[in-house]
Amino acid sequence: MQFYGQQPQHDLTYSDVFLIPSRSEVGSRLSVDLATNDATGMQIPLVASNMNSVTGPRMAAAMARRGGLAVLPQDLSAESLTAGVRWVKRQHPIWTVPFAFDGSTTVEEVLEVVPAVAGQTIAVQEGGETKLILEAARLAPMPLDANLADLGHLAAPMVAAEELSDARTAFDRLEEFPDKFVAIEKNGALVGALSQRDALRSTIYRPNVDASGRLRVAAAVGINGDVVGRATMLQEAGADVLVIDTAHGHQEGMLRAITAVREADLGLPIVAGNVVSASGARDLVHAGANIVKVGVGPGAMCTTRMMTAVGRPQFSAVLECAETARTHGAGVWADGGVRYPRDVALALAAGGNAIMIGSWFAGTCEAPGVVKRDAEGRLYKESFGMASTRAVTDRFVKLDAYERARKMLFAEGISNSTILMDPNLPSVDDLIDIITTGVRSSCTYAGAANLLEFADRAKVGIQSAAGYEEGKPLPVSW
Repeated sequence: MQFYGQQPQHDLTYSDVFLIPSRSEVGSRLSVDLATNDATGMQIPLVASNMNSVTGPRMAAAMARRGGLAVLPQDLSAESLTAGVRWVKRQHPIWTVPFAFDGSTTVEEVLEVVPAVAGQTIAVQEGGETKLILEAARLAPMPLDANLADLGHLAAPMVAAEELSDARTAFDRLEEFPDKFVAIEKNGALVGALSQRDALRSTIYRPNVDASGRLRVAAAVGINGDVVGRATMLQEAGADVLVIDTAHGHQEGMLRAITAVREADLGLPIVAGNVVSASGARDLVHAGANIVKVGVGPGAMCTTRMMTAVGRPQFSAVLECAETARTHGAGVWADGGVRYPRDVALALAAGGNAIMIGSWFAGTCEAPGVVKRDAEGRLYKESFGMASTRAVTDRFVKLDAYERARKMLFAEGISNSTILMDPNLPSVDDLIDIITTGVRSSCTYAGAANLLEFADRAKVGIQSAAGYEEGKPLPVSW
């Protein structure tokens, strides 16, 4: 990356900068390779954050299916965490995983988990066996008190898995069905579902899979307690990437944790953070981190900067840490602060290997949490910071009342934020489409055929607040 003009002497965030087009021989956005080319196997540079309101097993499977990665949070119990890892490893790299419900479940109860939108899939089960699969959008006109077992007339047509041998074949086969949506049957059992749109996506995205063809998943651990024991447990469950995570990553406790996990020789890449300086990145890499997580305070749920004045504008933090990490043979994940696809492109231009996204993904069908409706009838999910009172309460529920009260006294971050669900873009797949489309276009403007070339060729300029506002589209005429 190079600055267009003199390099500034002050720190910058994403809204302070912009990309300048260069002469390009890249003819098509689809020819741009978005693989990160590191030990994570990612085919697109997007990571779902290890926040309780963002990532669960379903989000992890969805991200890996499109080539990205998701990090299961460290706050989950050991049983839930290992079960989540194993669940992801069992999922198919193309087929959609239905939301499973017993036949006695009412439509109203279903709609608290998944909205009635196209592309989302519901499996109606009896005794743990799937009896029928239907698209969630079919529930929209149904009475709220109707039981799923009585909605057999809404069932999707069944197609044998052998007829959907690859994504292109599946796309053509689905053209024959009015709803462009089918249930998949294999060996006499219903095993999944597929829409024509998802088949099309599978012709464009390469899934992030391990050597055995299973979806990859990351899992997080903290820096306290038996870090090596928990990391070993995750490795044995099938986790592909370990994330050692704490708010202040440049501390002795983090360095000891990284060293201990590295010496355990688990054979997994280690991601560690968070830091915002060259010295922080260097120390984490020297301790054994393969990837450094960069960002203090840019996230939508984070109040660290307002509470403590600690942090750094994210573009400059990523730029400095990426240069240092690269010098020492490591990479960085830019964690937080992205609101638009342009911000993702700028983080990659600054040298980030991948971008971690939290709240932006929290309002999707794949994110954990209950679907709610506000006073205006809009659907939403709740998001919250991982240092907030809400998160701290869940994290330390097993402590006695006194110790728990002490922990909660020093909680910070937003405990309850409303993240609207866009009925036109309800899935994380929809957001991935938008983000990767923007990034691919950014690469073509820079004349870059891949992310390494993009980080090398990108020209970045500095703009005023008025310049940033000028770039925004107008929702209505002036």
